[in-house]
Amino acid sequence: MKPGEKRRPRTTTGPTRQGALLGVLAVCAAGMAAAAFWPALSAQAYSFDDMQYFRENRLVRHPSWESAKVALCEVLEPSTVRGYYQPLTMISLMLDVALGARPGELYVLHRTALLLHAVNTALVAVLLYRLFGRAWPAALVALLFGVHPMWTESVPWLAERKTLLATLFSLCSLLLYVRYASRRGWKSYSGCLVLYALAMMSKPTSVPLPALMLLLDFWPLRRLSVRSVVEKAPFLLVGVASAVITVISQGRSGEVTMPDEYSRWWIPLTLCHNVVFYPRMFLWPAGVTWFYPSPDPMALSSIAVLTGVVGTGLLVVGLAISLRWTRALATGWLFFFTAVFPSMGVIGFTFSIAANRFLYLPCLGFLMIAAWGLTRAWGGGSVMRRAVLAMVVLGVAAAEATATRRYLTYWSDTETLYRYMLRRAPSSYWLSNGLADALAERGRSDEAVEWYQKALKLWPDYPHAHNNLSAEMIARGRLDEAIEHASVAARLMPRMAKAHYNLGTALLMKGRVEDAIGPLRESLKRNRYSADAHSNLGVCLFKQGKLDEAIQEYQEALRIDPAHANAQDNLKIALADRGADRR
Repeated sequence: MKPGEKRRPRTTTGPTRQGALLGVLAVCAAGMAAAAFWPALSAQAYSFDDMQYFRENRLVRHPSWESAKVALCEVLEPSTVRGYYQPLTMISLMLDVALGARPGELYVLHRTALLLHAVNTALVAVLLYRLFGRAWPAALVALLFGVHPMWTESVPWLAERKTLLATLFSLCSLLLYVRYASRRGWKSYSGCLVLYALAMMSKPTSVPLPALMLLLDFWPLRRLSVRSVVEKAPFLLVGVASAVITVISQGRSGEVTMPDEYSRWWIPLTLCHNVVFYPRMFLWPAGVTWFYPSPDPMALSSIAVLTGVVGTGLLVVGLAISLRWTRALATGWLFFFTAVFPSMGVIGFTFSIAANRFLYLPCLGFLMIAAWGLTRAWGGGSVMRRAVLAMVVLGVAAAEATATRRYLTYWSDTETLYRYMLRRAPSSYWLSNGLADALAERGRSDEAVEWYQKALKLWPDYPHAHNNLSAEMIARGRLDEAIEHASVAARLMPRMAKAHYNLGTALLMKGRVEDAIGPLRESLKRNRYSADAHSNLGVCLFKQGKLDEAIQEYQEALRIDPAHANAQDNLKIALADRGADRR
C-alpha cells in the first residue's frame, strides 16, 4: 500500500450474495411445500386422538389465561389429554380456537399446521446451508423434505400439532447451536437451551437433541472434544427431567408398555425392522398410511422381520467400512437412529409398530447425507452439470408432491380415512373401532355397532370398543348390555373416564342411584371437566335428597358448559325445591 493511501474495507459480496440467494430459495422451497399440502386446508377428517385434543377438550375449546395456566401446571397427570406433558401444543390449539376454529370449521387449525410445515421447510434449508455452505443444494434438499408424502399425516392430523411445533423449536435450537459452535457466544448457548426446553414442552420425543448436537460436533462441525461433551451437561439435566416427567405422566393418564413387559426378542426385532422400514419408506413412499401393523408373527419366520435383521447387519457393516472415506454416511444414519429412538417402541405408547410422523425430525439425518452428496457434486461443476442436478431433484420433488396430493384426498372425511387404512390393515381392531366411531358420528348407529363388534372379535378385551358399545346401548335403552360393556371397559382400563361415566349413567337410568354415584365420581376424578358427569352426579344427589350438593354439581356443570340444557333445567328444579323446603 502506497504512503498516504487509505485502507479500503474488505468486501463481503460472496457471503452476502449467498445469504440473499439462500433467503430467496428457502422461501421458494417453503412456498412449494405449502402448495403441495394446500388440499389439507379443506380436510375434515378426525384421526385417532383428535377428539381429546380438540373436540372434547375443555381447555382447548374454551381458551383463556386460566386454561393456559392449567395446561402448564398439570405436569405429572394431564386431565384433558391422556399421555405426556405437552402444554405448548395445547396452548397452540387454544390460540386457533380463539381465532375461530370450531368442529366442522377446521380451516384455522389446518392453516396453522400448514404454516408451521412451511416454516420448518425453510429452517431445514437454512440449517443445511449453515452446515455445508451451499445455498442451492441446501434449498433443493429442503424442498424434497417439504413436499414429501410421508408428512400427509403430520399436517392434516390435528393432534400432530405437537410434532410440527416440537420440530420448529428443535430446528431453531440446532441453528443456534451451529452458530454457537462457530462463535462461542453465551446468548446463542442460552437460546439453544431454552428452545430445547420449549421443544420438549411441545412433544417430549425431542429429548435426544443434545446427542444430535454431539453428532454434529463429530461431523460436519468437526469439533468433538471433552469440552463439547461437557457443554451438553445442562441439556442432559433438562432432558432427563423431561424423560422422567413423560414416563410418569404417560403412565398415570395414558397407556404405556415398559420394556420388561415385552417378550425377550420383541425389542431387538422391532428395532431391526424399523431401521430398515423407515429409510425404505422415506426413499420409496408407496402405500403411505398412518397405521402400520406389527408383522405377524414378530419372529424371523416373517419376511419383514427377517429382512430387517439381515438389512440391519449389512447396514452396520457398510457404515463401518464407509468411515474409511467419510464420516457423512455413518453420522447421518446415527443422527436418524438417535432422533427416532424414543419412538422405536422400546417404551410402547402406540398401537402401530412405526409411524410416518415419528420420522419428521429424524429424517434430517438422511437430508444431511443428501445435502453433503449434492454439495460435493455441485461444487466446481459446470453450469450444465448443476442444471441437470437441479432438474433431477425438481423431478423427484414433483413426483413427491403428486403423491402427497393424492394421499391428502383420503383426509376429506373421517370415514374415508379409516376405510383407506382398513384396506391396508383389515385385521386391525383399532381401525375397526375408529371406523365405528366415524359411522356413529354420522348417525349410522347399526353400522357402527357392527364395526364395534368386529373390533371385539379381533380382540375381545379391547376396552375402547367395549366403552363405545356401552354408549350405543345407552342410546338404545338397552341398559343391561350397556352396564355389562361399561363394566368391562372400566375394569380393563381403570383410567378411562368415559367408561366410568357410561357405567354411572347406565346405572342411573336403570334406577340404581346408589350404585351410580361411585362410577360418576370416579369419572370426575379422571376428568373433572366433564359437564355431563357433573350433571348426572347432581341428579343422583338430588334423588337422595342432598339438594345443596346437587346444586353444587349443577353449577359446576354450567361453569364448564353454560349451555348445558339438562344442568340448567335441573338447577332450576333443585333451587325451587330448596326454596320450598326453607319456607
